[in-house]
Amino acid sequence: MTKRIKILSAVALVLLGALALAYMNRSTIIIAAVGFAQRTAFATAPNQPVTWQDGGRWQGSGDQPPNIVVILTDDMGFNDVSTYGGGLIETPHIDALANEGVLFANGYAGSAVCSTSRAMLLTGRYSTRFGFEFTPAPNAFVPILRQLRKDDPMPRSFEFSEQQEDAPSDDLPFSSRGLPPEEITLAEELRQNGYRTLHIGKWHLGRDPILRPQAQGFDESLMMESGFYLPKNSPNVVNARNEFAVMDKVQWEVMSYATSFNDSGRFEPDGYLTDYFTDEAVKAIAANKDQPFFLYLAHWGIHTPLQASKEDFEAVGDNFPNHRTRVYAAMIRAVDRSVGRVMQALKDNGIDDNTLVIFTSDNGGANYIGMPDINKPYRGWKLSFFEGGTHVPFSMRWPGKLKAGTSYPHPISHLDIMPTALGAADLQPQATVIDGVNLLPYLRGKKAGMPHHTLIWREGHYQAILSGGWKMQKSAQPAGIRLFNLNDDPFEQSDLSAARADKVAELTTLLDDHNRAQAAPLWSSNISVPIWIDKSLADNPTLEDEYVYWPN
Repeated sequence: MTKRIKILSAVALVLLGALALAYMNRSTIIIAAVGFAQRTAFATAPNQPVTWQDGGRWQGSGDQPPNIVVILTDDMGFNDVSTYGGGLIETPHIDALANEGVLFANGYAGSAVCSTSRAMLLTGRYSTRFGFEFTPAPNAFVPILRQLRKDDPMPRSFEFSEQQEDAPSDDLPFSSRGLPPEEITLAEELRQNGYRTLHIGKWHLGRDPILRPQAQGFDESLMMESGFYLPKNSPNVVNARNEFAVMDKVQWEVMSYATSFNDSGRFEPDGYLTDYFTDEAVKAIAANKDQPFFLYLAHWGIHTPLQASKEDFEAVGDNFPNHRTRVYAAMIRAVDRSVGRVMQALKDNGIDDNTLVIFTSDNGGANYIGMPDINKPYRGWKLSFFEGGTHVPFSMRWPGKLKAGTSYPHPISHLDIMPTALGAADLQPQATVIDGVNLLPYLRGKKAGMPHHTLIWREGHYQAILSGGWKMQKSAQPAGIRLFNLNDDPFEQSDLSAARADKVAELTTLLDDHNRAQAAPLWSSNISVPIWIDKSLADNPTLEDEYVYWPN
């Protein structure tokens, strides 16, 4: 009997230990379970070769319209491009693009987050005009983040709306959250006028068939289906995990290594993702060299998860403060190499002189990668309307049409890409209301003054307006107003809201007028993310540090 009791006691202790261990690691178990479910639901086949259709020969008369190439990076900070400051490494190919064309000193993203910026870039319209206000995110993320919040060491936590954990019944499902089909995209405009339209990389504008690239104006699409640059256990990858960042933990468990081409199922890319997308861009250019084309190369680089190829990791050397910074620098090297290879492909195919190339980032660098200077000299990060979140690298190159070595000082925006590209093709947007401006007359000296007197950013309760050099931010969490004179204080150090009530009133009137013309959000915000303005998540923020909540 005593022996049996001892055995039962031992078993009980083991079970209690297992339960205790499971409780301590409950977040990891939950995320791993979700990741397993994701991988099971979305099976990924081995790599499949991609064949781009031959675009054929242009059948028009007169001068052939110019090709349009838009290269969009993801989460690239202002200081990540060496022509703007210093950064971690030199970016010679991105710098050359700017040196051979126009460098915008005050280029702004449509928003401080990815998907809304992309919607504005492709339509030339504020995305809030058509209800695209919040970044589409799977409803399953909410219960995961609720659990992770319990273990989050940060002094401010994720906040959730009062609604149920899942979206309300009248809300759109995740796959249906995207760019409304009735919006007219740059790809649709160009395709209707004889262009071949090609998409490579990230989309994030909806997953339903009527929302995917080929339903939104693209002839062909090589679409990123998840977020690994290489499998996390690949012998050719160097990973850097950020244990201080909640979302980083989720990414490493729920993401996979997958893409799709046109109507295919998911399959694995062939090599490091940035290089793979570049290889395919080079092939797509060659296949369409005799026909006017629009190439939208939307890189995932340099977004997390932080993964570099071993080759790039070794090439950047070891003169970095920590491992993750070295991995990040190697990722920048891959994006810069991509720009160089795309430009070389244009030259090799004899179409360099007849191609307008636009380079920018969807928003500023993120605080959750734990690097303090990526948006230097600006304050703030992705998910904030401080300059660090919206003031992005931005350049255009068009030999013979735009003067090389031009530095343009006035504020311009992602909103301007669509009307500028159409202007290069001698076309006008069809939409009744276009918020962007054709920049070409300004860049060529045919129009004087500023393209924009006012630019506005809005994400639920958190909003910002830039008008006549004055910038105001309004937020409900925390409730308050910040006012800066960017002409004298471009780095937003001195809040003048208390001293300049007249300016606050003037900008509030402009913002209110704008808001009355916007649509209600097509889906709800169900989470608010705390963003420290002056610290990354690796910098030990405290409750005393300035912050804002970003609703999504």
